[in-house]
Amino acid sequence: MSAILYYNDSFLREWTTTIVERKEQDQQYFVRLAETAFYPHGGGQPCDTGIINDIAVLDVVKEEEVIWHQVERFPIEDQADCQLNWERRFDHMQHHTGQHLLSATALQLFDAPTLSFHLGQDMVTIDIDRSSFSDAEMTTLEQAVNQRIYNNLAVTSYFVNEEQLAQLPIVKMPKVTEHIRIVEIEGVEYNACGGTHVAQTGQIGIIKLFKAEKQKGSIRLYFKCGARALQDYNDSLDILNTLAVKFNTGRKDILERFGKWEEDQQQLKTELEQLRKANDIHEAKQLSSQIQNQQLTHMFEHKTLPDLQRIAANLMAEQPLTVLLATSSEYKVFLAQNGHPQLKCGAFFKEHLSTFNGKGGGSDLSAQATFTSEADLIAFYTFVEQQLGTVH
Repeated sequence: MSAILYYNDSFLREWTTTIVERKEQDQQYFVRLAETAFYPHGGGQPCDTGIINDIAVLDVVKEEEVIWHQVERFPIEDQADCQLNWERRFDHMQHHTGQHLLSATALQLFDAPTLSFHLGQDMVTIDIDRSSFSDAEMTTLEQAVNQRIYNNLAVTSYFVNEEQLAQLPIVKMPKVTEHIRIVEIEGVEYNACGGTHVAQTGQIGIIKLFKAEKQKGSIRLYFKCGARALQDYNDSLDILNTLAVKFNTGRKDILERFGKWEEDQQQLKTELEQLRKANDIHEAKQLSSQIQNQQLTHMFEHKTLPDLQRIAANLMAEQPLTVLLATSSEYKVFLAQNGHPQLKCGAFFKEHLSTFNGKGGGSDLSAQATFTSEADLIAFYTFVEQQLGTVH
């Protein structure tokens, strides 16, 4: 079994040791070190990465007390010069200690024990045993946990035996009975944990709660700590500053200006819809002169499918009609009828579309189709025109 260096010093970044075993498995390469500070997956915390002899460490796993380091290739030498990806490690330390502090505070303030913990690449979550969690409770929890960060409480870890464990107000009894490691946050909690942690709560920096979400009978709290929280703030600030420039106002007035912009947009939308309806009626009247034998066919250059559908509806509102419309800009065809039951629009399209490389469908009363080229569109449109000439 490797000596685990992060138990005594989570801040160790570089060390020299010996490779004591190599193995190849499923075309992947693994080494075992005499001493390691690489943390393996476990306890909701992802593994560390880094380098061994300038060879990338891709993954770290623990199998029956043995820690294996997956590397890009086997090192040639047995001596191993190791270095952690410190930015990743410290991020994990901030969030793991932050989770302990957040969970302890939620338990003490709201009698809400933590059910699970997940440290993701973007957001970090805990699930707490509550059926609901209000915005006011979120604010209270966030303020309380950050006050404990400001107090810069000591975070220590040590090993105890079963007898010593029985004397501690432990959060949750561990499954192991040997090598029981306790992580203690001064005056807050004692927790059995094998993870990496900061030395003072002040090193967490900040805990920002983002939302509380119902999750199968519990509440999932989303949060970020330290550098991630700062990056999220900076990203949000960039967005706010961009909006402030676009609205030509200060950040505090953005919501007011946005509300006014929404009102203006709704007014423009209403006016546009009125103009569109008037235009559709006008176009339908112009096209009505082309009706022959209760049929109308027409190809537009610049129309959308919804445009075709509205124009057809206006035309058919006045009389029984079969309408075939197309738009060359979108390669779309629309067919509708309201007085020729012998024409089943959807079935007709389904029967013939594949011949013209088209896709679509519909009901007895209307159908639509899309083509990949203007040539296929025109060919199908011409074919339907011809077929409608046989419908009486």
